[in-house]
Amino acid sequence: MHYGRKKKHMISKLARSIAESPTFALNEEARLLRERGEAVINMGIGEPKNKTPITAVLSSAAKLTAGDVKYTPPDGTPSLKKAIIRYTEENYDRLVAPENIIVSSGAKQSLFNILYSIINPQDEVIILAPYWVSYPEMVKMVYGIPVIVTPEDGTFHPRMEEIERAVSSYTRAIIVNSPNNPSGAVFSSEFIAQIVEFCERKKIYLIMDDIYHKLIFDGTKWEPAFKFSNLDIENTMIIAVNGIAKLYGMTGFRIGWTVANRKLVEVMRNVQGQITSCTSLVLQAAAEGALNGLQSIVENLRLTFENNRTVIVQELKAFNGVRLIPPQGTFYALPDFRAYLSPSLVNNSVELSRILLKKAMVVTVPGKEFGMEGHIRLSYAGSVKDIREGIERIKWVLDPSSPSEIYIGDRKLVRDWL
Repeated sequence: MHYGRKKKHMISKLARSIAESPTFALNEEARLLRERGEAVINMGIGEPKNKTPITAVLSSAAKLTAGDVKYTPPDGTPSLKKAIIRYTEENYDRLVAPENIIVSSGAKQSLFNILYSIINPQDEVIILAPYWVSYPEMVKMVYGIPVIVTPEDGTFHPRMEEIERAVSSYTRAIIVNSPNNPSGAVFSSEFIAQIVEFCERKKIYLIMDDIYHKLIFDGTKWEPAFKFSNLDIENTMIIAVNGIAKLYGMTGFRIGWTVANRKLVEVMRNVQGQITSCTSLVLQAAAEGALNGLQSIVENLRLTFENNRTVIVQELKAFNGVRLIPPQGTFYALPDFRAYLSPSLVNNSVELSRILLKKAMVVTVPGKEFGMEGHIRLSYAGSVKDIREGIERIKWVLDPSSPSEIYIGDRKLVRDWL
């Protein structure tokens, strides 16, 4: 007897529409190659190679040693909030209350919870290209519509005219990430001032993803959006997101936080309470240790990345045909590889990344994932040796003027396709 359509693979349309994180997918592929003994260079994932700050280790170890690891309030422990309040005062020049802060499992969860708490179905969120891969997917996950704004002048710096043209009566929020992943661009103070004024006038939320805010080079100045608002924390449209992953190289600890008006934090607290209850006490203790400890670790990391940035810029300059806007911050570069792409590849950075992994054992992330087709994101968070060798291998695959023979690991390879 037939009782209607066969329910094959009962998975929601929404879940099926969400793209896999390309960074994690490529990272997994690299891990498997490495397990097979291949000499893989990972220029894909953004992960500092430093050891966890000792103050973070000791602080979390104290909780484990005591053996009293239980629930915490959904919005974070009072002592970690106190450390974040001080951090906000020192870096944002704003004194906020504990009720203005919520701690989440990484800045990623902070962003998702914000969007979940402010977006109604079909609301629009403006995302500035190049953008971090997760922004559009997160917006879709809360039934919102991502509206991508790409600079028309070929730079990585957004312009207010282009943003204003994209705004509609459905626009609920704009996400700004500066210093920017994937380009390394730091947006000008003039632009931040303009977008703050615009959002406050139009009553549009301005979500500032400040996760890289201290990793800036050449004396470039980063200024918090709060500086350009005369409104207090309860009335401003600014929502600031930050965390410990990039500043302290503590990517695996998954601690981020949001600074916002009390009403929004209260809603986010309810959301988080129903989803994860709270963030792990042990990890919150580690974050507290990092924030309260010596801050020289941040400057040491910044100097390392600044040096690595100089190296990757030099290496790419010697690579004829590759165009690069030198990064002013983060640990990413987003070079334009279109000069090397055949007509069939010109709009296929995904295929280019696959070729580089297959032939050169170098992990990169396709620019398509960041809204910048024809580009490739290269992380220079690794060693100088890896950066130099990684670019040399990429050059060997693509550039006919480079030597046709190369050693990858202990194997000598000959290029026979150019």
